[in-house]
Amino acid sequence: MLRKNYNLKVALFNYLNLLDKKKYFEAHEVLEKEWHPLRKKNHPLKNLVKGLINGAICFEHIKRDRKDVRRKAQQVLKSFERHKHLSVEGIENFKLFKEACEKIEKLKKVHQL
Repeated sequence: MLRKNYNLKVALFNYLNLLDKKKYFEAHEVLEKEWHPLRKKNHPLKNLVKGLINGAICFEHIKRDRKDVRRKAQQVLKSFERHKHLSVEGIENFKLFKEACEKIEKLKKVHQL
């Protein structure tokens, strides 16, 4: 049986707060730190977390407004799109994952992605 990852819960909470502050790179970093152990253990939540990491970095690309930004943002967002369906009732920290996915969806609408 997998043990609960309390660092992931804290990371998700911080991720949500950083998204609200438009600190997308920092939001990405906070989750990435917790994603590495999930990836190494082949944890069932690893892909959902990776999708949220890429969801945040997508909006960092837009924030920095570099050359070819829309294409780059859409490319990075594909990971979120592939994995958001993994946020289902019953998973560890479901409410936080659901809220994170909803925030990414709202940002997509704001930025017309």
